[in-house]
Amino acid sequence: MALKDWLWVLALGIGWGASFIFNAVLLREMGPLSVSCLRIALGAVTCWGWVFARGIEIPWRPVLAGQMLFLGVANYAIPFAIYPLAQTYVTSGVAGIVNAMMPIMVVIVSHFWPGGEKATRARSLGIGFGFAGIIVLTLPALRAGAGNEVWAILFMLLAPICYAVAMNYLRRFRGIDPAVIAAMALTAGALAIAPVMLAVEGLPRIATPEGWASLFAIGVALTGFSFIVMYALAGRVGATNASTVTFIAPVSAVLLGNLLLGDPIQPAHLAGMALIFCGLLAIDGRLLARHGLV
Repeated sequence: MALKDWLWVLALGIGWGASFIFNAVLLREMGPLSVSCLRIALGAVTCWGWVFARGIEIPWRPVLAGQMLFLGVANYAIPFAIYPLAQTYVTSGVAGIVNAMMPIMVVIVSHFWPGGEKATRARSLGIGFGFAGIIVLTLPALRAGAGNEVWAILFMLLAPICYAVAMNYLRRFRGIDPAVIAAMALTAGALAIAPVMLAVEGLPRIATPEGWASLFAIGVALTGFSFIVMYALAGRVGATNASTVTFIAPVSAVLLGNLLLGDPIQPAHLAGMALIFCGLLAIDGRLLARHGLV
């Protein structure tokens, strides 16, 4: 990859790691469903602004509405609600580490998806490393008898599963501009979660400058613009190269959580992250191939 592309990967990784910090700040002022809904809605507005500014063609057919609703719920509404819900029990760093399980879940879902890629020995090894990392992450909570934290970590695994389903479902949208897909799916996701938010938490209220800054950072920059950049980057350098953001985001979440929120970094966090990274390397395959191991 060119230096410019590496810089974009670094920026995306740091930014998506920081999203867990912004979640933690917003949770001081509103409920987790409100955090999810407002983030998705702002992301949708940002993507639509990009689509209209660029004059991108917007396809429409009746079946597309239902497809986008499914994609919006799977890729945005559910996972963007899961992390704030879980972060009432775990630190932003732990949430960022669990999020790195996404490529590992993609391998599992793709293996069983009709027409999906089958798991190889290297990818199966990566799956094993990934789940070993999750087990290590839960050990401190198990030893301390903190059942809520253990369940929160396991609950968060639903988010990477949702991402994996969405990644496989995206294959049917070839020929549609990625920014349009993001705009439509984010809109559908916001419409799906808004009634649930209103019924459970009521109208959200933000009272501090820190809350407003966090909302615009996570909604406009880290949802709207970041997905536009990620789609463009994947088209230019390939999905495998673009997926290296997965290695950066958890490191960013752990370090920023410690520096900005005072979240403790435990040895188990580092060990769990290292095991998941080993899993990602095995799934990526390039390092193993370079040494003739696959």
